[in-house]
Amino acid sequence: MLKFKDYEYKRPDIEGYKKEVNERLEAFKAADTVEEQIGMMTALNKLENDIQTMAELCYIRNSIDTTDEFYDKEMEFMDEMLPEVEGVKTEYYKTIIASEFKDELIEKFGELLFKKAENQIQTFDEVILEDLKKENKLSTEYRKLIAGAAIEFDGKTLNLSQLGPYKESKDRDVRKKANEASFGFLNDNQEALDRIYDNLVAVRTTMAKKMGFESFTELGYKRMERLDYDQHMVETFRNQVRDFIVPICSELRTRQEKRLDLKGMKYFDLNFRFKSGNPDPKGDPDWIVSKADKMYKELSTETDDFFKFMREKELLDLVTKKGKAGGGYCTYIPNYESPFIFSNFNGTLGDVTVLTHEVGHAFQVYSSRDAIVPEYSWPTSEAAEIHSMGMEFLTWPWMDDFFLEDGDKFRYVHLEEGLQFIPYGVSVDEFQHYVYNNPTATPEERRAKWREIEKTYLPHLDYDGFDYLEMGGFWQKQAHIYEMPFYYIDYTLAQMCAFQYLVKSLENREEAWQSYVTLCKAGGKKSFLGLLELAGLESPFEVGSVEKITTVIKKWLDNVDDSKF
Repeated sequence: MLKFKDYEYKRPDIEGYKKEVNERLEAFKAADTVEEQIGMMTALNKLENDIQTMAELCYIRNSIDTTDEFYDKEMEFMDEMLPEVEGVKTEYYKTIIASEFKDELIEKFGELLFKKAENQIQTFDEVILEDLKKENKLSTEYRKLIAGAAIEFDGKTLNLSQLGPYKESKDRDVRKKANEASFGFLNDNQEALDRIYDNLVAVRTTMAKKMGFESFTELGYKRMERLDYDQHMVETFRNQVRDFIVPICSELRTRQEKRLDLKGMKYFDLNFRFKSGNPDPKGDPDWIVSKADKMYKELSTETDDFFKFMREKELLDLVTKKGKAGGGYCTYIPNYESPFIFSNFNGTLGDVTVLTHEVGHAFQVYSSRDAIVPEYSWPTSEAAEIHSMGMEFLTWPWMDDFFLEDGDKFRYVHLEEGLQFIPYGVSVDEFQHYVYNNPTATPEERRAKWREIEKTYLPHLDYDGFDYLEMGGFWQKQAHIYEMPFYYIDYTLAQMCAFQYLVKSLENREEAWQSYVTLCKAGGKKSFLGLLELAGLESPFEVGSVEKITTVIKKWLDNVDDSKF
């Protein structure tokens, strides 16, 4: 059986690719029938999948070992090549939109493909090609800087992921020192972090101006393919969070402070939930994966078949190690119809949520792998995060297998964290709106603005006099701000939808699962709000929806006797 290690990587011939695409586009224009044009589109999609397969293999293998010189060089090549591929794609979109058989093509492929095409045309032009390459290189530089952390702690040399368990230690002094070591690394590299971000903001603003936008904010929304909502709707959502979720989160922090018998919660206490310790998985990585095997076998025939596929083809790289990029993700390798899950297990409860969250992404793209066009394999990001966060809640009944006697403790922490994350998520979003609407702001001004936003959405924060954080440096740990601008509100929108899957599953588990499978199989065939309608989920943009959903979640949390944990 072909496994991930056998998947062949070969550097794409970009000039050959562009030549072949151009020939087929000319044939498309000269076609006398819609059938001929459909044939050309199918062939062009195959060419795109060939390129994307190599790009994904390169990215994954570079993430697994950022010190591998071969894939380091290949990533440099990809940073140069992918903007050119985007340019080719834009020409493809211009061509299909101009087709005399456009109505028939819409009937075949769906209207959303053509809306995406029109949107893409507004985000790319040859005049920004070199700017896109620069943006890619800066993002790679940030990722390598973070991955290269080598922090002396507890007699060991650790990366940022490996510091995770120390940040949740029962020993408060250890928690404090681990957090100071982690943010100390960022502080020590602040000059480089500021320089990288200065350059990213500048190059993105330059691109926006060249494309005729007033600011990168408008271009950023189009790059995220937000086809059915705008900045005003996002602001309305943030205001609902401020009014209804922030007060509840403050109550929960007070409850946590009492539970921990502390007089004043500090920032290094926030992720420590119980005096008895946070719920951690009760086995090593192999044991955790074996429990996931059992869970997905019992959850449904669909998840059983899918997870067997992932295991047999070795499409999971889970454990942290030296030189490995930080964080976690799921991606998709088109020509092998293979999702791939990457993470950094470190002995905390996050090891289990990787096997629900990232598996949710992977299950979705596996379920929609037969999409008629590549554009429909994935939905836009805020919809995609419903699959991941929804799976986290739909697998609640199996958490006892991972946490044993701490199953209830995990469920409480998981729900509480999900709610408390939302104010942070909207803080990141509001900060990015400030940054790109004020692109000449200095690093100091940006930090001051971040601290101001924190005080609105996270009023409980006490940085204990730690200068780097008191001055507004916390945001520099958030890779999305550097690498994927405006990709963060997506998590908060999805969290509100995922909460609905928890509520649905408690009321009628089978109906909740069928709604979820329907959503996954749809992939990206509909826009965000269209997918919510398809799955029977309420839009978080609707005034009153945040209060309605949050009230149910708060009631569940209030009914838990957390003093027993």
